[in-house]
Amino acid sequence: MSDRSSIMSRMFLLFGFLLLLPAGIFFQLLRVNVAEGDGLRELWNSQAIDYVSIPAERGDIYDATGSILATNQVIYQVAVDPKTVGRTSQDIQRIAETLSNHTSRNVNYYKRKIQNAPSRSQYVVLEKSVPVQAYEDLNLLDIRGLLLEEEYRRNYNFGSLAAHVVGFVNHEMKGMAGLESEYDDILKGTDGLQQVRKDPLNNIFAYVGAPRKQPEQGYSLHTTINSQIQAIVEEELEAGIERHMADKGTAIIMDPKTGAIQAMANFPYFNPNSPATIENENRRNYAISDQIEPGSTFKVATAIAAIEQELVGFDEKFETPEKGYKMIHGQTMRDHDPLGTLTFSEVISKSSNIATSEIAMRMEPESFYQYARNLGFGTSTQIDLPGEKEGRLQRPYEWSLVTLPWMSIGYEVQVTPMQMIQAYAAVANDGVMMKPYVVESVRDEFGNILQQRKPVSVRKVADEETIDKLIPILEDVVSDSGTASWAMVEGLRIAGKTGTAQKFKDGQYQTKYRASFVGFFPVEDPEHAIFILLDEPKTSIYGGFTAGSIFKEIATRISGLDNSIQKSTPKDMIAEDAPNVAPKLTGLQFENASILLNKNGIPFKKIGEGIFVEEQIPAPGEKIDPNKPLEIKLTNQTTDSIPEGYAQIPDLTNLNMRQATFLLMSRGFEIETVGSGTVYTQFPRAGDLMKKGRTVTVRGKAKSISQSQSIASY
Repeated sequence: MSDRSSIMSRMFLLFGFLLLLPAGIFFQLLRVNVAEGDGLRELWNSQAIDYVSIPAERGDIYDATGSILATNQVIYQVAVDPKTVGRTSQDIQRIAETLSNHTSRNVNYYKRKIQNAPSRSQYVVLEKSVPVQAYEDLNLLDIRGLLLEEEYRRNYNFGSLAAHVVGFVNHEMKGMAGLESEYDDILKGTDGLQQVRKDPLNNIFAYVGAPRKQPEQGYSLHTTINSQIQAIVEEELEAGIERHMADKGTAIIMDPKTGAIQAMANFPYFNPNSPATIENENRRNYAISDQIEPGSTFKVATAIAAIEQELVGFDEKFETPEKGYKMIHGQTMRDHDPLGTLTFSEVISKSSNIATSEIAMRMEPESFYQYARNLGFGTSTQIDLPGEKEGRLQRPYEWSLVTLPWMSIGYEVQVTPMQMIQAYAAVANDGVMMKPYVVESVRDEFGNILQQRKPVSVRKVADEETIDKLIPILEDVVSDSGTASWAMVEGLRIAGKTGTAQKFKDGQYQTKYRASFVGFFPVEDPEHAIFILLDEPKTSIYGGFTAGSIFKEIATRISGLDNSIQKSTPKDMIAEDAPNVAPKLTGLQFENASILLNKNGIPFKKIGEGIFVEEQIPAPGEKIDPNKPLEIKLTNQTTDSIPEGYAQIPDLTNLNMRQATFLLMSRGFEIETVGSGTVYTQFPRAGDLMKKGRTVTVRGKAKSISQSQSIASY
């Protein structure tokens, strides 16, 4: 009995344990579903639901004429939720047919992709990129479970044009250089949010009806860059670098009156649409980041200081050594050639290092330093572009015995191209230095101006009397007797200065040079200040021949954009006594021609209406009949306004590609076509002057059938 009781006791104990297990499970179910159900469900939702960012559309970047330099290309992605859209085969068929009409895939491809999706899948991508028409057609289907998404990619409409100014973005649409970086917070806008679900493997799925916060579009930038001028600068800089076999180069154009940067170019350039395809070095904006010893262009500081402190007389003679060199504190100071006896004006126009250093050594170091500092050297210009360097201007307590004479000719000092153009622009602006800038205004998507930049004066660098005395000297630089005769443009008064400087590397000066020229025009009312820098030109080390010739090409073409500049009357055309032969009037503006004739007491009469003088009787050089007025025939167009070797770009809009090609080739241009069909935009624009043999880019698009029919019927 005892054995049997023991066995029964053990069986009851085991049976009791077996009953406790389902009771425990039942109790746990009650606890999970009733007592703690709400809390656990909330915890599950927080872990299963997440939010993903919806990128905002980035703001556009415009040039000064309204052309879009940087914008967004919309990529449309098509996806479906199989659990929702798969409820009816009719919906699947409609989606597949619509997609097939816009792609090269057949209907069955899309049907199989939807039907063969994993059972738990709620997000199947059918196409990562479809045309806008496909997107619109799919949207009209109004099918629940069809997910249409937009993604933006940055597009730079004119490729490498102004690439160093505009910059580029990375794959996340974050600005990495140029304006894209400097104004990234303004351009990028505010991202939206999309609610999504996560599975146990942490995969994210979109679902129909999920809450969504719409993104806010970024603001747009309207810049001071003139795409026509920018294109001219880039073409001529590249051509000049190739012609003079230089390693690289920089060019900047600035409005002296406002500080607006009209163009800024570096070569080699890069294409911001594919920035990864070029070396990092070429992405750097040399115009604001390169610190160089400038050479003779720095002599403007010496000249201003000497004139304003009355340390020189304009009739004073400076004797330079016959051999062209002189020892100063144990170091050899050289001129480019033996220059003999010079006036102060000739010291600058012929660029004598020896005489310039002699003038500088009449000054106190602190005084010379202050004039250089006032011209902006050794401090940032605060231009609204990233990566600007301050240069280096040593303080007097850091100077050696030779610092003052050598700094006066542009050595032992480091400047940026931006600082140099700002200094000469101040001279052009009656001594008032303006703060340079690139962005004119910030606007929203509706064009409303949110921020408007106004020109800001930095300081007065010199008295107007000093500037009035200096400018004729700088004008003499750009003359047959000056160092920049290669920069002369007929009919255009230009003032400027050449520069040549040895390169300092590895602790010593090498037989490698930088050549530069900086100038402004027209002298009587400066509108453009231009700086050109070439690194290691091989044809010549002198800035007048190398950089000056590039300046001439740029100035010729820019002045061709504005006939009031191109046709200004040279001062030497106006004689004191009435001539007995007819002056050359053809090509001049009537206003300037009449001033010239009245000044010389020549009676005249005009024939016809127009802006320019097309023909004159008697012809230039022929004797004037005192009893008969000189006749001038007027026109609105003058062939003299087009320099030799150039042609005017025609208006190609609404022409087909064949017509545009014929018209451009007949004027001596090459053509690059983008797209096909009818021309809807071109670059450079119609009316611009460009050297024959250069390329005009035209963009075309095919008209829709309905458009073609309406045009044909009209």
